[in-house]
Amino acid sequence: MSRKATIGKCPVCEASLRVTELSCPSCRSRLITDLETCSFCNLSPDLYKFLKIFLKSRGNIKEVEKELGISYPTVRKRLDDLLAALGLEAGSSPSGGKRTEVFEKLRRGEISVDDAVGELGT
Repeated sequence: MSRKATIGKCPVCEASLRVTELSCPSCRSRLITDLETCSFCNLSPDLYKFLKIFLKSRGNIKEVEKELGISYPTVRKRLDDLLAALGLEAGSSPSGGKRTEVFEKLRRGEISVDDAVGELGT
């Protein structure tokens, strides 16, 4: 028998669910409570799958690209989405998307190194 995953979002309105009862299958004790689900339970199935593959590859983006058949910018976007969903967005530094955009403009010769440094705030 396969184990079912805990869901974190209501299948009707997509609001966050709350845990209101826990039970022990061994002694049949029940605990009535009101707990929030963990942030991992609230991930979409796609982001959860991405997280598992990212962890399995130990953060090696090339391996994630290969396993999912997606490009580097797509891996970075999904990683940014995952961090945002978990509330782990970087503070004041430029986002991964912004950094990638600046480096792409620099690579294409659209901006100078000094302009790139200025845009990245370093």
